[in-house]
Amino acid sequence: MKNNTLATLLLSVFIALLGIGIIVPVMPVFASELGAGGFALGMIIAAFSISRGLLQPIVGNLSDKWGRKNFLIAGLFIYGIVGLLIPQATNVGNLIAIRAFHGVGSAMIVPIAMAYVGLLSPVGHEGRYMSYLNIAIFCGIGCGPVIGGLVSDLFGFASVFYLMAVLSFIALILVISNMPKRSPTEIKEGSTLLKSMKKMVGNSRTAGILLARYATMIIMVPTMAFLPLLMSNWPVHTGLQVGMVIACRTLTNAVLQVPFGKFADKYNKLVLLLAGVLCMSLAVLAIPSMENVVSMTILYIFLGIGEAVIWPVLGAYATEEGRVHYGQGTMMGMFSFTMSGGVLTGAVLAGISMDLVGIAWAYYTCGAMVLLLTLVAAKMIFIGEKKATAARS
Repeated sequence: MKNNTLATLLLSVFIALLGIGIIVPVMPVFASELGAGGFALGMIIAAFSISRGLLQPIVGNLSDKWGRKNFLIAGLFIYGIVGLLIPQATNVGNLIAIRAFHGVGSAMIVPIAMAYVGLLSPVGHEGRYMSYLNIAIFCGIGCGPVIGGLVSDLFGFASVFYLMAVLSFIALILVISNMPKRSPTEIKEGSTLLKSMKKMVGNSRTAGILLARYATMIIMVPTMAFLPLLMSNWPVHTGLQVGMVIACRTLTNAVLQVPFGKFADKYNKLVLLLAGVLCMSLAVLAIPSMENVVSMTILYIFLGIGEAVIWPVLGAYATEEGRVHYGQGTMMGMFSFTMSGGVLTGAVLAGISMDLVGIAWAYYTCGAMVLLLTLVAAKMIFIGEKKATAARS
């Protein structure tokens, strides 16, 4: 039953994220055709992050009490409806509203899936189990842009969004048919959200983990949503090429998840976190200097390697904290909340930078911010672990 639950969960997440990935190459261009500038494009993305971020801690906490399957079903259903709605948008305001609704669905998928995996992972294997979920996420997002770029080139923008809807409904059917009502290891955990949040803020290790997750998500908007606009300034490019560049990053990340997941379980997580963030930051700062598909692809592979290091590390950290202190749903809800906060910050920061001083500064500003905030987070984690070791001795 445990293996069947895990397999169904991973397959469903893969299909759902594949649906998200296919719209990456076309969403910025579609929004631009409706009149969106840099700031408006950032707000379209921010609307998704705001609604998702506000709901994730609430959904996560409630899932500890009520179970997780129904939340997952509702989220996948919303994903499907969003795929049908986006092609009907006639202005930027429509897109912002639809993407906000999209965020509601997202609040019920990834954090719930993370909570499931946290419950299923044995002690000492948190990094490896989180790497399995990350593979599903990154394979979905990584394959999606290639498919989305190709479908867009062949059949137009609308077909890409309709394909997203179909994939979301397929994942919905899988969850309804195969997931048990309650995970075999799922238990009711009773702390209120406010009490748990207060406890997290007072715990230096937990706060540092959440800050690190926030910081490392700041680069998502410039490296994903702004890339088609950056490449559109080149003499020759296609939607398929944009998709392939993004896919190389995410598929590299996916391929390396299990090895680095094992590293996270065996070696110093803090050292791995700092090494991965340094790779990411250097890659982001170099993106505006790339002038062709080959050089951009190589750089994005390097970016994927850095992300492959940090994702299982942070996932393992969060699983440990959820198991010991807060409950998996509550911890993963807050963990995902900080992810949304990072994406929102990156969207606003990149959009304003682009409008004021050019698209290159969207990358310079976000790359520097990630590195600085992660250094602060690493110090907080170190202090928290030192206090915990002193308390035990």
